[in-house]
Amino acid sequence: MNYLEKIKDAGAYIRNRTSYRPRLGIILGSGLGSFAEELQDAEKYAFADIPHMPSSTVKGHAGQFVIGKYKQKDVVALQGRIHYYEGRTMQEVCFPVRIMRELGVSQLIITSACGALNASLYPGALMFVRDHINLMGTNPLIGKNYEELGPRFPDMSEAYDQAWRQESRQWASANGIETFEGVHVAVTGPYFYSHAELRMVQKIGGDTIGMSMVPEIIVGVHGGMRCMGIACITDMAIPDQMHQALTHEAVMEVAKRTRPQFVRLLSGIISIL
Repeated sequence: MNYLEKIKDAGAYIRNRTSYRPRLGIILGSGLGSFAEELQDAEKYAFADIPHMPSSTVKGHAGQFVIGKYKQKDVVALQGRIHYYEGRTMQEVCFPVRIMRELGVSQLIITSACGALNASLYPGALMFVRDHINLMGTNPLIGKNYEELGPRFPDMSEAYDQAWRQESRQWASANGIETFEGVHVAVTGPYFYSHAELRMVQKIGGDTIGMSMVPEIIVGVHGGMRCMGIACITDMAIPDQMHQALTHEAVMEVAKRTRPQFVRLLSGIISIL
């Protein structure tokens, strides 16, 4: 099978087993997967059971599609994601986004645990992504383009829907949730950046840094989706203020503490759609 056929095959596997017809898709980052448990009458589809779907190998990523009702809307949430640093291709990393589009998803929220490069941020802060810088050295659109999936040369100048972002920030402010806006920088990982590398990323305009989100956003925009990115700040990556080694466990712990506020924000965003 070619890539397009695999997408259709995987989408059909889920579509033929569910009565839900989601228009909203959410990708949940490290430590944030518990939001999927908020979906009512949920159905779960393990990555391992979906044709052609790669597995997730990272701690904190359950590896399943969860489909159910939230705020009277059909929603599909990706509980766990595929990362480029796991040795997957970019096409595999973004395969779940392609499946969501095949299921009829037209609005996509992508979340990620990120390090902060901006001193105005803090562990536990929530930042709406305004724009991104891709330092991953590749992107998921390289290779054969299938016009059925999207155009050969999609425009990324407004990848993160401005109106949706502003409306969501207004709701957050009115409900006592502090949010920020900024530029997210995507890197491959799987290591946390050196001080010199972090200084470079600061100088080119990055507010947050992480190992995901941008490839999935690119594919969402390519597929004509309305996209939103939310960075959950789990650590301060300001090079001259870092005094102890960063670990994945520490990142997960901060993400866990952020969950209640994160769930409130997502709930609000969905309620005003």
